[in-house]
Amino acid sequence: MERGYVLHTRPFKDSSVLVNMLIDGHGRVDCVARLGSGKTSIKSILQPFQPLIFQLSGRTSLRNMSSLEAGSPAIPLSGDVSFAGFYLNELLVRCIAVDHGAESLFFTYHKTLMSMAAGFCESQLRYFELSLLKELGLMPTLRTDLSQDPIEPDYYYRLLPDEGFVNALGPKTSHYSGEMLLALDEHRLEASHLRQAKYLMRLMLAPCLGDKPLKSRALFRYKVASQLTK
Repeated sequence: MERGYVLHTRPFKDSSVLVNMLIDGHGRVDCVARLGSGKTSIKSILQPFQPLIFQLSGRTSLRNMSSLEAGSPAIPLSGDVSFAGFYLNELLVRCIAVDHGAESLFFTYHKTLMSMAAGFCESQLRYFELSLLKELGLMPTLRTDLSQDPIEPDYYYRLLPDEGFVNALGPKTSHYSGEMLLALDEHRLEASHLRQAKYLMRLMLAPCLGDKPLKSRALFRYKVASQLTK
């Protein structure tokens, strides 16, 4: 039996759906699942943030999923936190190729969902983005600059695309503080670091996300705008 999470579903044919999954030991896998009907329907558990156990068959890029069961209760993400969860799902679908190993990301994803359910903070998203970028081989080290000198908390750095960080020789607003880079690497971001960290992660993710807007981000902005007009 395999274990995994639903990232996204869409109708396939007949009473089947195409499911983008994150599966322990396999990474992102695309599957076909038959929904069934009545008491045998799996609609209620084939949902995001629901830990699942199931069987996989087939050797093509589109696998078959069967014997689907809930592995444990769904992780309770509600309100604005659910948008953060959908953001993680969209990142994985957009950035991770089918059958990419990504073994470490399954546990990182699970722990991030559990952490967000216990109490959400923006830094949780930054740490997940960092793990994803490392898995993709897109994240330069946050410990040393291009000269192999240690990142210093009191210095500022600029990012050279596809290379790494160099000393910016001054506290300029378009550069990153060494303090933030070290805090991001050590998972100890503070409120004063969040703006820089968010900008850096967006910049690093841009090559794999492309120009297509993220639906989860657009939906969250729409919700916020709707609340402001009430």
